[in-house]
Amino acid sequence: MGRLADKIAIITGGAAGIGLATARAFIAEGARVLLVDVQAAPLAAAVAELGDAHARACVADVSDPVQVETYVAAALEHYGRIDIFFNNAGIEGVVSPLVDYPLEMFDRVMAVNVRGVWLGMKSVIPAMAKTGGGSIIITSSLGGLRGVPRMSAYIAAKHAVVGIMRAAALECAPLNIRVNTINPSPIATRMIAAIEEGYAPGVTARAKARFAAGVPLRRYGEPEEVAKLVVYLASDESSYSTGGTFTIDGGMSAA
Repeated sequence: MGRLADKIAIITGGAAGIGLATARAFIAEGARVLLVDVQAAPLAAAVAELGDAHARACVADVSDPVQVETYVAAALEHYGRIDIFFNNAGIEGVVSPLVDYPLEMFDRVMAVNVRGVWLGMKSVIPAMAKTGGGSIIITSSLGGLRGVPRMSAYIAAKHAVVGIMRAAALECAPLNIRVNTINPSPIATRMIAAIEEGYAPGVTARAKARFAAGVPLRRYGEPEEVAKLVVYLASDESSYSTGGTFTIDGGMSAA
């Protein structure tokens, strides 16, 4: 049997990147998943790939409390419980000096990356507690542990979710709910490609080479590598791990 046999998981930001790679890994370990994303077409394609027997979809904006309640209700309606919550949805915003950063974009980054994480936990925790507990994994970033210039909104948001995690881990311990963050950087996804373009418009290969050179392992990580860490935190193998920041960054945090 798989490490997640008969477990039910919600994955936000599930249509692509780390979310989709984690859905594949969860299913391979025996779980069934509800994928949540604001992008309907990629979400439908993801479920078509994974198969209706293993995955369902719910289109939702994680920053909207009504839509968050809708995806939680959908998981309970389809599957009856929630054992794992991969609180993963996030956006990068723009690359800009703080003094020039657009206010509207700052608000949107905070809405998705912080409010969305908090709202998801607010709705999931009571449902998870009713069935004996579970595991919540939040996608933060290496940028949630250190600074990066010209990405003030993203860095602020990813620091904020580490704080949310630490508070929630203490509150949820009596409920048998473990809460941790993963802190990756950089991973070969659409997001890092957009960040490369922001730092080096039209010459992203130059930015990629510079970013990769700053990684002790001298390469970007792959979404599938992050998914392995998420599986571990979702499984009983990490039963004594809560309140932790789990880096997966090619050694960058050691520098």
